[in-house]
Amino acid sequence: MTSPVPASRIPEAVHRRRWAILGVLMLSLLIVVLDNSILNVAIKTISTPAPTGLGATQSEIEWAINAYTLVFAGLLFTAGLVGDRIGRKKVLLGGIAVFGIGSALAAESGSPGQLIAYRALMALGAAFVMPATLAVLMNVFEREEQPKAIGIWAGGVGLAIAIGPITGGALLDHFWWGSVFFINVPIVIVALVLMAWLVPDSRDPRPGRLDPVGVVLSVVGLVLLVYGIIKGGELADFTDAKVLATIVAGLAVLVAFVLFEKRSDHPSLDVGYFKNKVFSAAMSAIALVFFALMGVTFFGVFYTQSVRGYSPLESGVLMLPLAAAQLIFAPRARLLVDRFGNKATTTGGLVLIAATLAAFATFEADTPIWLLEVVFFLMGTGMAHIMTPTSVVIMQALPREKAGSASALSNTFRQVGGALGIAVLGSVLAASYRNGIEDKLGALPPGLRDTAAESIEATLGIAQKLGPQGQALVTPANDAFLHAMHLTALCGTGVALIGAVVTALFLPGKPPAGQQGEKEPELVAAVGE
Repeated sequence: MTSPVPASRIPEAVHRRRWAILGVLMLSLLIVVLDNSILNVAIKTISTPAPTGLGATQSEIEWAINAYTLVFAGLLFTAGLVGDRIGRKKVLLGGIAVFGIGSALAAESGSPGQLIAYRALMALGAAFVMPATLAVLMNVFEREEQPKAIGIWAGGVGLAIAIGPITGGALLDHFWWGSVFFINVPIVIVALVLMAWLVPDSRDPRPGRLDPVGVVLSVVGLVLLVYGIIKGGELADFTDAKVLATIVAGLAVLVAFVLFEKRSDHPSLDVGYFKNKVFSAAMSAIALVFFALMGVTFFGVFYTQSVRGYSPLESGVLMLPLAAAQLIFAPRARLLVDRFGNKATTTGGLVLIAATLAAFATFEADTPIWLLEVVFFLMGTGMAHIMTPTSVVIMQALPREKAGSASALSNTFRQVGGALGIAVLGSVLAASYRNGIEDKLGALPPGLRDTAAESIEATLGIAQKLGPQGQALVTPANDAFLHAMHLTALCGTGVALIGAVVTALFLPGKPPAGQQGEKEPELVAAVGE
């Protein structure tokens, strides 16, 4: 988040252990990213009634995911500024410790409400870890080594995405659902010891001012908006007075946030950046692709586990092609950008994402599983060819000294886009499922009828309790879910296509041959700040 430190200012002792320091930074980053990818395969287990899970409803599961992303996104800027002010090492140690405490508490949650609260606590810690790792990295590596170090750092994110679902599945096959959170605790302890020993402290001699009002407005606005959307899906009625009032209140607070930031002399979000159409288009692409992908991941787990009957471990393995494609193509995406330009590469990636989402709208209970694997691989390929070009475009669109805040802003938009994707597409899924299953639940007592309509997992849980009598609910539940999944996938397709139109209209095309590659080292370094 700060300018790279000149080589002469890096102490020799720090320089000698720079790669060991990078390893510790990657370890802390690994568990922060790993936690979300592990949670994806645990969704079904947590929604299963006690003692196997917590009996969480679909909306409660959405909140368990979104509590993390919203708090993380809302505090990212402030966390970076706090690290600049009081020292990155202190912030890193504090953040990872809070994350570990939150993980231990989440593992022992006795209700969905407790899990949501402890996930928010974990996000509080994670928000301070993410910017601090990059800021430390920029201060321990010489300028010429920074691109290589950042490449390895980014590879850690890909590794976490790849191993998360398999780790989560293996844990759930042998331990209780809380093990997907408790696994963080021993890693946190090791990371804390190594950080205290190896990582040097650093701070910005001219740190920016904090913006507490802006942070509060952004978090409150997003929480109200997401709450209203999720509640509308839960009730299958977006015209309900409480739902509309909450959504409108959320939008009003977000408008107040934008107006406040516009007038502030130390905004956490510089609204002026968005006057640049190229910057705005790149940010929109990042937000929209995560909107679509997070929504698909959410219903994909229920499809593979509830409808197809795969175990959590098998479900995790099924998602490997998505992570593998990102690991393969993300480092090579620049080759396509050099040949065809940012506009063509990013737009092509979004069209590919739209096509894979449309494919989900054709999946049935007996679709050959290899087709799902092909779709996941193509989805990862499309994502790799969106994230790399847009990151470079964002850095090119703003002055070099703004690289730190631009990078933090793109991360924030990614998190917010994902949170809204889970809220909106999850609500479409919930509302469509309720409408499709309600007519089939007439034989159930009135008290059970409403519970059974909340999600496929709730219906199947009640069917299991009823024994042979409940078997008649299994096929209607699968049919209702598949119809809801098809509708949700088509909504995601539409979102991805909107993103493709935006990037085709506003992103820059292929630069003249003489200008290609000139800024590459500087841009790669800037992406990580």
